[in-house]
Amino acid sequence: MRDSHREFNRIIYFINRSNTIKVRDILKLLIKYLIAFRYYFYNNFISHVPVYSIRHLYLRAILHIQIGKNSCVHMGCFITGRNIRIGNNSVINRNCFLDGRIGIDIGNNVSISPHTFLVSLGHDAQSPQFTTKGGPVAIADYVWIGIRATILPNVNLGKGCVVGAGSTVTKSFEDFSIVAGNPAKIIGKRTTDLQYEPTYFPLFNSDILSKDS
Repeated sequence: MRDSHREFNRIIYFINRSNTIKVRDILKLLIKYLIAFRYYFYNNFISHVPVYSIRHLYLRAILHIQIGKNSCVHMGCFITGRNIRIGNNSVINRNCFLDGRIGIDIGNNVSISPHTFLVSLGHDAQSPQFTTKGGPVAIADYVWIGIRATILPNVNLGKGCVVGAGSTVTKSFEDFSIVAGNPAKIIGKRTTDLQYEPTYFPLFNSDILSKDS
């Protein structure tokens, strides 16, 4: 009788343990779905709302992305990962890709042209298992990135750098470098006397400003 009772308790223990594991797995899966949905909702709906305040509110409050004073994220940008900081008076133009899974740090007075890719995570080409590999992207003050450029992981663009349109930046560059090409190489040096603030809030998804600049 005692052995039967002991066996019964053992069965109950394993049932409870099994249920606990299942509940835990279900909760973990549910949390992943909720996190994924936050990005899905931004990238497919909020990102296309033609009101800066709504987009910025969602980015700050829901995705926990830091956006500085007078900075703007234009329509159609694709956001992944929450490790993104944008300084003051900076412009993220339309249809850019911001990969904050490891980290993106954008300084003040930065101008990022449309269709730019900032990538902080990729894969190791030499890995038999195709493991992930990456590093943070740092964009210093007054950097200007041309249309359709790609900035890869572990790149640090120094103050005032200019990246030519369509370039692929695979390594870091010092302050005031002008770079272009695939892979990008130095083609010139920029003036160090930079005083502008590239604040740019066009109406809707256009290049029409509410007031003359």
